[in-house]
Amino acid sequence: MSDTKPQILLAEDEAMLRLIAVEMLEDAGFEVFEASDGVEALTLLKANPEIALLVSDIKMPRLDGYGLIEAGLALKPDLKVLLMTGYADVPLPSQLKARDIQILHKPFMLDDLCAIAASIVTESRA
Repeated sequence: MSDTKPQILLAEDEAMLRLIAVEMLEDAGFEVFEASDGVEALTLLKANPEIALLVSDIKMPRLDGYGLIEAGLALKPDLKVLLMTGYADVPLPSQLKARDIQILHKPFMLDDLCAIAASIVTESRA
């Protein structure tokens, strides 16, 4: 295992949540890229092939989380994904059901986000 920090891309359109989550994830030892919508996130994903985990809100402007995941997986089939949503019932589209995608329901504890992100990244590096 290398000494480089694992890279995470956080796509979240709520600026305050994004700001706090980025700070917490950085404190937890991640290098974090942030995007305010799916289009911006996809651009970052293309430019940074070392991103190990995509943490994305589902409902975002321009390109939603589901579209972002599909485009991200087309670019990087081994990309790990963690979804966030403020909506109670969010069935995964059938093409994503085959993947092991966890969904964090808002509001959630940011410590939980960091712990889940760490376990997903550790699992993918093993």
